[in-house]
Amino acid sequence: MSKLPLLAFVLAAFAAVAFTSPQSLTGEFGEENGIWYDVTNTDPGPDTYECNTDPTKDCLFDQPFGMGSPISGETDRVFVVNDPDNLELAQ
Repeated sequence: MSKLPLLAFVLAAFAAVAFTSPQSLTGEFGEENGIWYDVTNTDPGPDTYECNTDPTKDCLFDQPFGMGSPISGETDRVFVVNDPDNLELAQ
């Protein structure tokens, strides 16, 4: 009986870790001419970038530099930079 509070604490700690959603460390990245851009917080448009139809390419990835996977819904599209001054380079 004396160990019951300790057991309750261990179970509560386990539940807190086991049922907490992990924070995603991924973003949205596009590549044109070997240059990777971080467009995580950038809306596509004529002053930034577009994803144009191309059955042989993928537009956005969840990580830069060829380390990521294509983002669902952005396959069969090519990343096109309209104004590089309005885009952030991936790091």
